[in-house]
Amino acid sequence: MAQAETIFKTLKQDHNKHRELLDKIENTSGDSEERRELFEMFTKDVKSHAAAEEQAVYATMLRKPETTDETRHSVAEHQELDEALNDLAATDMSTGAWLQKFKQLKHDYLHHIEEEEEDHFPDFSEHLTSEDEKQMAEAFERRKSAEKKEAEVTPEKKSDAKE
Repeated sequence: MAQAETIFKTLKQDHNKHRELLDKIENTSGDSEERRELFEMFTKDVKSHAAAEEQAVYATMLRKPETTDETRHSVAEHQELDEALNDLAATDMSTGAWLQKFKQLKHDYLHHIEEEEEDHFPDFSEHLTSEDEKQMAEAFERRKSAEKKEAEVTPEKKSDAKE
């Protein structure tokens, strides 16, 4: 299971980077350059991570009947996260609404990655072949790099920001 350990270690390293960025964003205030830069960095990295994870890991796990439900759950959470990021990007950073939405996003994202690391990844590793492991590790690195080049902070129209 060396490849599985490698792919899950890589995913956890990304998660740790995301935890650090969330903490840094939370320690900013108002519509500052620092907050904008950190939020953009977080958004692009999370979106590229999620897309690559879905293509490399979740596509494989959907083919395993024992892990289909867990996989669908995580993919649905990725969609919710993407919507929350877009809504947050459409919200004025200088408002209390932005901070409230950010705190909810942070809570939801931390819950998601903890669930992946503590429940899903150990379960997934039990159902992988050596070929699966090799393919997942290679595909994740390739897809994350490609996705990051294309990733954008894609706000909804300001008028569409949720209350």
